[in-house]
Formats: sequence, C-alpha cells, structure tokens
Amino acid sequence: MSTLATYDLAEGVATITMDDGKVNALSAEMVGQVAAHFDQAEADEAVVVLTGRKRTLSAGFDLRTEPEGWPAMLAAGARLAERMLSFPRPVVVACNGNAIAMGAFLLLSGDYRVGAGGDFKIGLNEVAIGLTLPFFAIAIAQHRLTRPYYDRCAVTGVILGPDEAQRAGFLDEVVEPDDVLTTARAAATQLAGVNMAAHAATKLRVREQALAGIRDGIARIEAGASEV
Repeated sequence: MSTLATYDLAEGVATITMDDGKVNALSAEMVGQVAAHFDQAEADEAVVVLTGRKRTLSAGFDLRTEPEGWPAMLAAGARLAERMLSFPRPVVVACNGNAIAMGAFLLLSGDYRVGAGGDFKIGLNEVAIGLTLPFFAIAIAQHRLTRPYYDRCAVTGVILGPDEAQRAGFLDEVVEPDDVLTTARAAATQLAGVNMAAHAATKLRVREQALAGIRDGIARIEAGASEV
C-alpha cells in the first residue's frame, strides 16, 4: 500500500498531510489513511491540522474508481467528514490552494479553515460534472455555508476564488500561499488552550442536526439507495 497521507506530531499538534503527487484524489485508500491518522491524533490527545500538497487540498473523490467501488468510497468520505465535525479536539484545515467537490466538503468539516490567496478554485462542482449531491454532502453544505451561497453553490456548481469562498463560508482566513501552514499551526496552538471537554460537548450540540443528516446519508448509501 502506498503512503498517501503522513502524520507528524509536535508540541500537541498533529499535522496530517495528504499527498498523492497529483491532485489528492480521495480514493477509499486515501480516505482510509487520513481516517487512521485522526484515530492516532485522538489517541495522542492532539489538536489536528489537515493539509494537502502545494496548490491543492484535494480535487475530490477519485473519479477513476470503478462503479462497484463508489458506494464504499462515498461512505468512507462521509464518515471522515463526520469524524472531523465531531472530533473531540479542534481541527484546523490548511487549504494550500484548490479544494473541489469532496475536497471542499473536507474543508467545510474543519473548525477553522485557512486558505491560500491567489488564482485557486474552491467549490462544489458536482452538478457541473453530472453528479447529484449526496444527502450527507447537502447536510454539510447547509450547516457551514451562508444561506444564499449554500443554495447557489449546491445547485449551480459555481467555483469561487479564495476571497469569495471566505464570504461564502468555505474559509475563515485567507493568507499568502507561503503562510498557510504556519498560520494554521499557529491557530491550532491557540485552540489547544480551550477547555477540551467543553469544546467536544458544545461541538456535538451545535452540529447535532448536521451530524444526523450525515449519518442519514451514510445509511442511504449503505442501503443502496439510487439517490444517495
């Protein structure tokens, strides 16, 4: 099995880096490695920084996956988003550039999101490429995007630049590309000072409806629903 995601722990901050050498396609293997690193971070009682390779967080699910492998891949991606949204310690996403489709949903699943300014693309392009948004994805978008952008992004597949993506709710902060990871780690260090029990309990209350929607979406996938 190739290494598609790495784990580094330093001073209570675990950095999970996705890098497939291309666009960080979220295959079942990639998602599985990232999820395993979240398990390790929880065992280490660490705040997490999730990041990607230069210019790309992720371009979304691996479209090269054979049709029979799609349900497992979709369910794995949904579970990773659920894991991030309910993770007992803060999760910071360092978006080095592009975040498309499921890559954007992982971005939406962080507690604090730092993005790179510049000519980058962020958005939910599913309908533009002929895919219907899964129910789990709709639950995430509805929870994190501002109301007008939620509707527009979901039903038109519009792709946004970083500054507009911040206004839409994909990002909390936009910085120079070379400063993304440093800024994200600084945010993670600051967030390490919150009361973790209160953080974890409040996170579950605030996101109760969204998490229920994600779990319903996973159930639909596992039940083999034609519209997942």
